[in-house]
Amino acid sequence: MVVGDGILTPAISVLSAAGGIKVNKPHVSSDVVVLVAVAILVGLFSLQRYGTDRVGWLFAPVVLLWFLLIGGIGMFNIWKYDRTILRAFSPVYIYRYFKRRGMDGWTSLGGVLLSITGTEALFADLAHFRVAAIQIAFTVFVFPCLLLAYSGQAAYLMSNMEHVNDVFYRSIPESIYWPVFLVATAAAIVASQATISATFSIIKQALAHGCFPRVKVVHTSKNFLGQIYVPDINWILMVLCIAVTAGFKNQSQIGNAYGTAVVVVMLVTTLLMILIMILVWRCHWVIALIFTGLSLIVECSYFSAVLFKVDQGGWVPLVIAAAFLIIMYVWHYGTVKRYEFELHSKVSMAWVLGLGPSLGLVRVPGIGLVYTELASGVPHIFSHFITNLPAIHSVVVFVCVKYLPVYTVPEEERFLVKRIGPKNFHMFRCVARYGYKDLHKKDDDFEKKLFDSIFLFVRLESMMEGCSDSDEYSLYGQQTEHSRDGLLIGTNGNATTSNGDMTFSSVDSIVPVRSPVRSNNTVRSSGQASNHTDSDEIEFLIRCRDAGVVHILGNTVIRARRESKFYKKIAVDYIYAFLRKICRENSVIFNVPHESLLNVGQIFYV
Repeated sequence: MVVGDGILTPAISVLSAAGGIKVNKPHVSSDVVVLVAVAILVGLFSLQRYGTDRVGWLFAPVVLLWFLLIGGIGMFNIWKYDRTILRAFSPVYIYRYFKRRGMDGWTSLGGVLLSITGTEALFADLAHFRVAAIQIAFTVFVFPCLLLAYSGQAAYLMSNMEHVNDVFYRSIPESIYWPVFLVATAAAIVASQATISATFSIIKQALAHGCFPRVKVVHTSKNFLGQIYVPDINWILMVLCIAVTAGFKNQSQIGNAYGTAVVVVMLVTTLLMILIMILVWRCHWVIALIFTGLSLIVECSYFSAVLFKVDQGGWVPLVIAAAFLIIMYVWHYGTVKRYEFELHSKVSMAWVLGLGPSLGLVRVPGIGLVYTELASGVPHIFSHFITNLPAIHSVVVFVCVKYLPVYTVPEEERFLVKRIGPKNFHMFRCVARYGYKDLHKKDDDFEKKLFDSIFLFVRLESMMEGCSDSDEYSLYGQQTEHSRDGLLIGTNGNATTSNGDMTFSSVDSIVPVRSPVRSNNTVRSSGQASNHTDSDEIEFLIRCRDAGVVHILGNTVIRARRESKFYKKIAVDYIYAFLRKICRENSVIFNVPHESLLNVGQIFYV
């Protein structure tokens, strides 16, 4: 629904602003207004690639001037036309309104809802401002100005009922009409920008949690992590925006669609807030119940009203939301099934140790980086590789890139390095951890940092007795009773020890377990931090790195079984396969050079 909001907000905002031309110039046709709106939309979405960092300083003055103007015009109209309109603040009048109008009055709440739209996208501002700043600005400035603006329009209508369809522009004094029109157009662009940014943000977070196909994400600002640009989503939004604007042409139908999207977003947000209040904030259930009850009374009232507008344009956000929900569900289903296949078919350490230090193959100079979703164990793709090829690199590193459900992971806590098997196997595991706001593809020094972490691990290994991952030595692939300490290697040269297994793996994240014993050791020099044997191993690793690095990526293709039901075959064999085909490949996400890439494929039936 937020994506639908990101489509409808620019459409209705820009079309409303462009409609001011027709109000002042009645001879202008509706088609010209639509063309102007489409031109503004194309320009708006075309500029997204540059980000808002360069022009963001204009947003606050534009919005400030906009609210001052509509608040001032509202006060002017109240003073000029009908000061008694302020009695409308009494709840008695809404009761009389419903009593007099009946069902028609209740369904009109779907239009009243448009006066509070925009609040559903406030979370997008959290990437730019503090919570207190948003609360103060909204309560002290935005809310009073809106009340004055709508009261002023109501006062104007008391004397000009025939202008009900375009009361905003009609109520503007003629002497300042065009300046207000320009500010209104600029404010519409800023409002559209806010919802577009909100759409990018929620797509990025869904992507990090494995709930959305892999798309390119670009950070447009070095100062604000929340300012991102998603090219594929941007152009999809633009096409759908233009389709809605040109297709409906009727602003009231777009308003019905917009209201439906907004009220559903509010309902879902309130329901999710219950979980946040109870599980995260640890609020008493009575407080959560009071908050939920009061919120749902208001929101369900609006929701019941917009249900009557579904056939009048309200179906648009429902269709958009359903389409994105199907895409997200099918992608998440396929991603989970692929992970479960890798998890259940991983190779036991007994099989690896049985091969000996040479792994039963010719060990050629170089380093092989095997990318896997698994944070523990040897992936099945490795056994598939070595059973079909007679050689493997002298050093093998299993690389696992994981996104944690946190905002960001500090650089010093980025890498988790372990050794697999005895030292003469020259096999390591490196888990690179990122938050949902971190961007792996921008980490151009990823390979260098990875090798630095491995070198540091080897040096520190000699300083701490038994720091190898002995659960990896278990012949049955399980943690042994006398498990040794692991090493959490940071890029700043710090190491943190923990007793037992350090990680808990899940479908889309790897979470470090808190350790009762922590110690930081800084390596002052290679001579002090390692003995002769470890220096030899580091020299061996450097020689292998200089000989060449090959990136080995697994490409597991899932197919529905023959006996599967038709809807499962459509979801897996067609929708998921199509999404996999058009989305970004792992080699692009991991920033792997094409000349050193090796894909290993296999088919898995679900």
